[in-house]
Amino acid sequence: MDPAAAHNATAAVPGIPRDSDGPVFREPWEAQAFAIALALHARGLFTWSEWAASLADEIKRAQHAGDPDTGETYYRHWLANLERLISAKGVATRDTLHRYRDAWDHAADRTPHGQPIELKPEDFGS
Repeated sequence: MDPAAAHNATAAVPGIPRDSDGPVFREPWEAQAFAIALALHARGLFTWSEWAASLADEIKRAQHAGDPDTGETYYRHWLANLERLISAKGVATRDTLHRYRDAWDHAADRTPHGQPIELKPEDFGS
């Protein structure tokens, strides 16, 4: 992850869990979701102000639906926001995102613990 890009993101997007060294993550998938957002921003898919506004809306929706806002779900909102923006910008449809999520779940189920998860054509089913 590019440290300068991570710094720019943490400066532009309020609420990113961080310490004095930069963003912090509780799970590897959180860092991966953060890195995906950095890459999409670098490619011009969205500005950080657009991202921050969209993420704030996502968090408000989740809170309205009962999310207790303890901070433990921050990157779940981040991921939901990624999916929403990717779909809204026409990069992938919601159906495509769900298809890949299901394939990933299938691949994870067949992968022994501690081994890298690898998507295969059969993970996509029919």
